[in-house]
Amino acid sequence: MLSAVVAVLFSRSDSVYKSMSGCDVWDRERDATKWPGGYPVVAHPPCRAWGQLRALANPEPGEKELALFAVDKVREFGGVLEHPLRSTLWPVAGLPEPGCVDDFGGWTLQVNQFDWGHRANKSTRLYIVGCDHRRIPKVRLALGEASHVCGTSGRRTDGSRLKKGDAGWRPEITKKEREATPPAFAEWLCELAKRCSC
Repeated sequence: MLSAVVAVLFSRSDSVYKSMSGCDVWDRERDATKWPGGYPVVAHPPCRAWGQLRALANPEPGEKELALFAVDKVREFGGVLEHPLRSTLWPVAGLPEPGCVDDFGGWTLQVNQFDWGHRANKSTRLYIVGCDHRRIPKVRLALGEASHVCGTSGRRTDGSRLKKGDAGWRPEITKKEREATPPAFAEWLCELAKRCSC
């Protein structure tokens, strides 16, 4: 039986999820750590302490632990956790690499949010618990090239930024766009979470 409600944990205060029916949205004001549980989760825990540029980040005290909290909730109630492709959360929390399944029945799917309308590729890992890979909603595929880049993909291997006029240069998305979820992707994640059960 599919759940009619999905908990969206660690949402932006201006999140698209707030306009979607069936979403119990927990942003900073509501404090996702106080969510009582009871139904599947779509978790977007802060990633700056876990991401590729974590050495340059200034997370707030306790912020890094929110991702571990989100992993626990996804494992307990089913659902999906979204984090950047190169997030160090995977080895720290013992999340499975693509092609493997963990002791909780969880598995990892790599996607690009460009396929759901993002202006940048925004390569993303999804940790999914409670839904076999054969039962997930159809994954989208967009042809073409993203018009923009996330900050990390607009850099050379030495960390320096590409400049306008350099081969491969594309404008960077804003901080808000890096944090926001495209509406079509949010709908897909909610549909996926509704198919999850533990």
